[in-house]
Amino acid sequence: MVANRQNLGLLLGVLGVAVFAGSLPASRIAVTEVDPYFLTAMRATVAGLAGVAMLALTRRRLPPRGAWWPLSIVAFTVVLGFPLLSALAMVTVPSAQGGVILGIMPLMTTAAAAVIEGERPSAGFWIAAVIGSALVMGFALYRSGGYTLSPGDLYLLGAVVCGGVGYTYSGRLTRMMPGWEVISWAVMLSLPVSIAAVVLTWPADTAAVSLRVWSAILYAGLMAQFVGFFLWNAAMGMAGISRAGQIGLLQPFFVVLIAAMFAREPIDPLTIVFATAVVVTVAVGTRMRVGRPSTKA
Repeated sequence: MVANRQNLGLLLGVLGVAVFAGSLPASRIAVTEVDPYFLTAMRATVAGLAGVAMLALTRRRLPPRGAWWPLSIVAFTVVLGFPLLSALAMVTVPSAQGGVILGIMPLMTTAAAAVIEGERPSAGFWIAAVIGSALVMGFALYRSGGYTLSPGDLYLLGAVVCGGVGYTYSGRLTRMMPGWEVISWAVMLSLPVSIAAVVLTWPADTAAVSLRVWSAILYAGLMAQFVGFFLWNAAMGMAGISRAGQIGLLQPFFVVLIAAMFAREPIDPLTIVFATAVVVTVAVGTRMRVGRPSTKA
């Protein structure tokens, strides 16, 4: 029964990663015509309105007092911080390369879960995480043809930190409430800030913004910022933060696939080799023992 629950959690995690993978290409499209700050504000506002609607329709009670601080951290890191830093990066960094750099997020999530949440990954799990992250960074070296830390790369590394911390606190909150409720309260909490930011950053010439860009903003807000977290938070609640976090190693290759489909970027054989190696690493890592705390207040 426990194994079935964990397997379902891993499946939901894969679906969540696939939804998240569209975020960078969508942001890359959007920042060709709108300011990254406007993009961040709009996607948070779209997600916030969806969260308010969901909470109202289901008539959920207010979260317990102990949930508000973790919810604030989730709102700051994954509703505002991660989208803003990744949008700033997409001004100069191709979405495929950005997706590869974000591939080290599972290692950051595992580290954050160990420090914040008290999870105890086994040595084998850490080895699998390090190997997988090394493969991802090796792929980044291959894609960039020689890696140096540009401002865009630094923005992405900051986004990785925000993601790891935010995912960990989201995972903690799934022990108090369903995963969909966690993200609903988090996006609602950020709504006053995001609406004010939309007003302040609204484009001077709205008519010049293409339908393609508005569609990208809508995807980033509704799917990547809201629906994706439904799936991801449920995955962490069922499979554990560290174990679900390993699935994020697949994200760079989902991003490359989406970039190939919509930007017509070629996928060469070496990309397939790296993808296969990372999939094997994830399969091994998800089978390694991860000690989880029995209860959390």
